[in-house]
Amino acid sequence: MKYKLCDNRTPGAVVLNMLIAALSLFLNGFGIYLTIHAGIGAAPWDVLSLGISKTFGILYGTASIAVSVTILIIDILLKEPIGIAMFIDAIVVGKAVDFFNWLGPVPACRSVFTAVTVMLAGLVILGYTQFAYMKASLGCGPRDTLMVGLAKRTRRIPIGAVSIIILSTATLIGWLLGGPVGIGTLICAFCAGPIMQLAFRTVRFDATEIRHQRLRDTAGVLFIRQ
Repeated sequence: MKYKLCDNRTPGAVVLNMLIAALSLFLNGFGIYLTIHAGIGAAPWDVLSLGISKTFGILYGTASIAVSVTILIIDILLKEPIGIAMFIDAIVVGKAVDFFNWLGPVPACRSVFTAVTVMLAGLVILGYTQFAYMKASLGCGPRDTLMVGLAKRTRRIPIGAVSIIILSTATLIGWLLGGPVGIGTLICAFCAGPIMQLAFRTVRFDATEIRHQRLRDTAGVLFIRQ
């Protein structure tokens, strides 16, 4: 029987998709770096991570990992499906941002026009790297899983409202901790979704058709001989 790569039915397919997920998440970190580097306010979750970073004097990546691991634990407690890519996400993205902050590949934005352009470029990169990450079919991100998990348990509240509540809470806590909130926060909140949908449409990708492999099934493919 011939398997598709996204089926993750063989060790080779799983390993290759893990590498694809890791690379796409590394590039995803570059997109986040651009949205932060624009300097006009960060995305909601980044406001939280930057606030924690400022308060405790740690790197953004370390703060981001702490947030991701906390959310991952909540996902597990909610008994939501956990995939190996969720762990890759938790570690790679934040440290990729630290790497690009250290490298400094983009000069400082000296005008609002330049800042908005840099931020939108970052959101475009996020859209396409999200596609590559999800295509690997090894699990959604911890934050998306949290949103779905809470939406299941608050059926009277639309999932869009659940998302707004989560993002508003992350932004508020991050702002209280000193995270940067500005026009860029609104741009990220209202433009990230449509830009991601447009990116998916250009590559003819339907996220609803993906069946993510759970961690135990991935372990079975990698370590249990058929």
